[in-house]
Amino acid sequence: MATENIRNFAIIAHIDHGKSTLADRLIEFCGGLSSREMKQQVLDSMEIERERGITIKAQSVRLEYTDHNKKTFILNLIDTPGHVDFSYEVSRSMAACEGALLLVDASQGVEAQTLANSWLAIEADLEIIPVLNKIDLPSAEPERIKKQIQEIIGIDTTNTVSVSAKTGNGVEQVINNLISLLPPPNGSNKNPLRALLVDSWYDTYLGVMVLVRVVDGTLKKGERIKLLLSDNEYQIDKVGVFRPKPEEVNELQAGEVGFITANIKETSQAWVGDTIVNSKNIHKIAPLPGFKPSTPVVFCGLYTIDASDYDHLKESLNKLKLNDSSFTFENESSVALGLGFRCGFLGLLHLEIIQERLKREFSLDLIVTPPSVVYRVLKTNEEALEIHNPAEWPEQTKIKEVSEPWINATIFSPENYLGGILKLCIEKRGIQKDINFSGNRVMINFHLPLNEVIFDFHDRIKSISQGYASFDYEIIDYQSGKLDKVNILVNGENVESLAFITHKEKAVSRGRAICSKLKDSIPKQLFKIAIQAAIGSKVIARETLGSMRKDVIAKCYGGDVTRKRKLLEKQKAGKKKMKQIGSVNIPQEAFLAAIKLDN
Repeated sequence: MATENIRNFAIIAHIDHGKSTLADRLIEFCGGLSSREMKQQVLDSMEIERERGITIKAQSVRLEYTDHNKKTFILNLIDTPGHVDFSYEVSRSMAACEGALLLVDASQGVEAQTLANSWLAIEADLEIIPVLNKIDLPSAEPERIKKQIQEIIGIDTTNTVSVSAKTGNGVEQVINNLISLLPPPNGSNKNPLRALLVDSWYDTYLGVMVLVRVVDGTLKKGERIKLLLSDNEYQIDKVGVFRPKPEEVNELQAGEVGFITANIKETSQAWVGDTIVNSKNIHKIAPLPGFKPSTPVVFCGLYTIDASDYDHLKESLNKLKLNDSSFTFENESSVALGLGFRCGFLGLLHLEIIQERLKREFSLDLIVTPPSVVYRVLKTNEEALEIHNPAEWPEQTKIKEVSEPWINATIFSPENYLGGILKLCIEKRGIQKDINFSGNRVMINFHLPLNEVIFDFHDRIKSISQGYASFDYEIIDYQSGKLDKVNILVNGENVESLAFITHKEKAVSRGRAICSKLKDSIPKQLFKIAIQAAIGSKVIARETLGSMRKDVIAKCYGGDVTRKRKLLEKQKAGKKKMKQIGSVNIPQEAFLAAIKLDN
């Protein structure tokens, strides 16, 4: 088909603004699926996506629409996630499109992720069409929301379409606006082949499937291709499109979006953002500009409760990695928890999703250590280190400077909750940058350290605002900070699994809390046990676990008091010797109690 009849677009929105529902109505209206095959959230293939009402993995679908003049258009929709953790999926979709539908809930208005995704679209130079959803709700205020979009995002709302994705009202107008307002792709079939590798995932039967956007030339079955960045050559086995079911076609032309299979064994061989060219023309073609790569920002340890499940966990992580290139893991061992893996995630929701999938799809019960971020340490000998795990922290005397990642946080909230949100941000060491009022809503900009955000910040924002506030962030840079590693010592022995990195101001309170929890969780021994939190050699918190006392004078019925005293002195000497040579076995329950407290 001629490129002037092709439109490639994404739908961008805040989580729960009706993006997947609008995608359903577009598929239904264009006849992508019959009414018998239709179901809610067609493009959300995972069970967990349906349950939570969120999109995790970007999906694509090719729709055909014939207008009143009997002219047929191909509409390639690339669905996008709404949550901040999956913004790398959004940037992939943007790179394959010429335009985007900006979907805003007509009752809630612009939210944090609406703004973040809009900026991604503006940076990618896409044509943006505003769409107001849930227009049939009694609380909908379309005029106010249009004004809000103009004020906060700064885009023209003249061509805004009002729809109800639930009922399908206004969907035809959305399609007409897509055709009339979005530009067609620029490429030509006559030019040498250039295609962008948008995504790759593993299929049990077909191997690695690669989602591509053809920029120039054509992709045909049997053709030999080369991936420029990975420098690998393959022969194409299948070429197809999603309607939304996979369907084989003879070729993909310039401007089209589809999939190929080419006997690629692992997704690591198909780098997302790579350029696909014809193996004969490799010297004449420059690679396409890629897009924002995914970088793990939150790290934690995953261990099995039953040590015999280690191999099963390793196999399960490898299978998940095939379908999620942003997830990373490496071997790790702990004295208390045994063998496990240090895993990297895009955020706390990503961590939660992976943990849930391991539990559901692979029947694994896991211990998850407290999440941490990547710190940068400059040693006194000018050596630079990246610290993913407290165990890697160098000696305090050898550290010249420590830097931690900071974020630019955008919070949208009704103005009634402004005081509580400002107090929380300041408590988390935040620096206020900007406050803007729009009607009865307020947009707050704060710079915050990421390690203060990953624990409970999102939950507390929702709690303070009774669920009305929304939160989005992007990592800006690393800043120098007063950070220390706090060691937990039990009977003078360092327990590496419980060590953590924190700001100096919060070290004492967190150290005391963990010591107190361990005191309640560790069973008593025959001698007193000191539980301490220390920075280097300086003890900052201490709890003492009393000893179990054996009644050694119970057998004495009367007689001289010196006999009782002799027995007590002997017991005292025994306890002193036992304290010197005895070791404390910390049960797994105590570790779990401390970990849960830290979470």
